[in-house]
Amino acid sequence: MKKIGLLAGIGRLPVEFARAARGMGFSVTAVALVPGVDPELSESADTIYNISIGELDKVIAALKSEGVEQVTMLGKVTKELMFSGSVQLDARIRKMFAALTDNSDDTIMLAFVRELASDGIGVFDQTTLIRTLMPAPGVLSSRKPTPEEQADMEFGFKMAKAIGGLDIGQTVVVKNLAVIAVEAIEGTDSCIRRSGQLSRGNATVAKVAKPNQDMRFDVPAVGINTIHSMIEAGAKALAIEAGKTLVVEREKVIKMADDNGITIVAM
Repeated sequence: MKKIGLLAGIGRLPVEFARAARGMGFSVTAVALVPGVDPELSESADTIYNISIGELDKVIAALKSEGVEQVTMLGKVTKELMFSGSVQLDARIRKMFAALTDNSDDTIMLAFVRELASDGIGVFDQTTLIRTLMPAPGVLSSRKPTPEEQADMEFGFKMAKAIGGLDIGQTVVVKNLAVIAVEAIEGTDSCIRRSGQLSRGNATVAKVAKPNQDMRFDVPAVGINTIHSMIEAGAKALAIEAGKTLVVEREKVIKMADDNGITIVAM
């Protein structure tokens, strides 16, 4: 049985991946990198280690001890963990950071990929085994967008592509063709919740892939927490990029959206 590794952050995606991989005959070695990883991962993977994202040497040693030569990275691991001082960094990852030209998402992740490669561990496309989670173009929810929401979706899609091109984030919240909030280090859910204070409801969330998206990391994803955040903020429309955005637990997401009058469109 071929072994593959899973570097796991917060959210449902690691569980979905592990289940899909095992269903295809792979043995999955998971490394939970942060506190709060879905507890079901321990049941979905064949082997699981709990090693902090800051302990790069230990992460690599665990993968090599299991004979893993290929890994994927799924789940939320935000940069703020590194900057807050809540994560202790080993000598190897400190050296990696010291050599960076900047601390943008792609710069950090590409350096992380190079560190793994230096020990003979390759990183593969996040979506390789879960492409069925990426919807084709169309309206996913029961409610179709109003003309005003459709205009905001198209505007938001364009704005999200622009910030993605600058490697700032992948999500914007807009209302009446104006940008209300832009995702940065805080992540999608915090961006959406923050927008509620400014938009006073009825805003549109747009989440897209970066123009030159590296499919090995940071592929856009939405799920139950996205809809929870939208409900909290009073947002009523969600635009995602068709064929490039993972929708986790789609049936639950759509039901929750329908129950709260939210329209979802894959563009």
